[in-house]
Amino acid sequence: MGTPVHDERPEAGVPEAPRLRSDGTPWRERLFQLGLWASLAVGVVFLGCLLVYVVVEAWPRLDLRILTNFPDIIDPSKAGAQSAIMGTIWVIAFTGLFCLPIGFLTAIHLEEYADPERWWNRAIEINIQNLAAIPSIVYGILGLGIISRGLGFGQTVLTAALTLSLLVLPTVIIAAREAIRAVPSSIREASLALGATHWQTIWRQVLPAAVPGMATGSILALSRAIGEAAPLLLLGGLTFITFNPSGPDSAFTVLPIQIFNWISQSRAEFVSLAAAAIVILLVILLAMNALAIWLRNHYSHRW
Repeated sequence: MGTPVHDERPEAGVPEAPRLRSDGTPWRERLFQLGLWASLAVGVVFLGCLLVYVVVEAWPRLDLRILTNFPDIIDPSKAGAQSAIMGTIWVIAFTGLFCLPIGFLTAIHLEEYADPERWWNRAIEINIQNLAAIPSIVYGILGLGIISRGLGFGQTVLTAALTLSLLVLPTVIIAAREAIRAVPSSIREASLALGATHWQTIWRQVLPAAVPGMATGSILALSRAIGEAAPLLLLGGLTFITFNPSGPDSAFTVLPIQIFNWISQSRAEFVSLAAAAIVILLVILLAMNALAIWLRNHYSHRW
């Protein structure tokens, strides 16, 4: 009898194993990773080129004049963005004052007290998620129709702050809920087992542990609000103003609107002014994000 011949071909219907590289990684996965890295590289390169262009254009006007002078459409060499900077600070300060307490309390209620089986609580959660994806111009229309004209607040800092609060409130709620949800349930159970009430457990255990996530999400939400121009233009934010806001009922302008105004001018000198204002806005945004990172690292807990 001859030696039996073994058929090494794969059986019918059995898929062939994917081809592997020498390091054991499938070729398709490797190509997918290369595609992701290429996409990231394209985005980073274009962002770097844009930042370099803005800084080069802004360099002649990156001095104290841009911080201390008011806008001037006649002599661009004397123009500054003081009113826009102060208006931005006023609007963002009132935005945080309105949206952060409401967002935090809403997140606490939905995570700690609301029954997820109730239909109205599920409806609230769905609406919050949907509101986070609505374009900002829709909030501008809402602010113009209800806050500015319906409530009679007019084209003021208060109107802008309330409109931007509605814009970023869903983001604040979602971020705060995720931070509260990340606190281990054993912390709650241990606190309740020692005799603490539900509110004492939330106030003394859950919220201190959730501070890093809540603070980070809130600052990132306000960072989005500080760069919005479309809803404020719709609300009637002034593009040329030569005084600082004196209160919540004062007229205002902000850096995005001032940048829009300078870009729309025909003279080339205003391009440097707009670029300098962009650099200032970027510095403010980077400072806010750095604060968010510091808060997250300083108050973070390892469970």
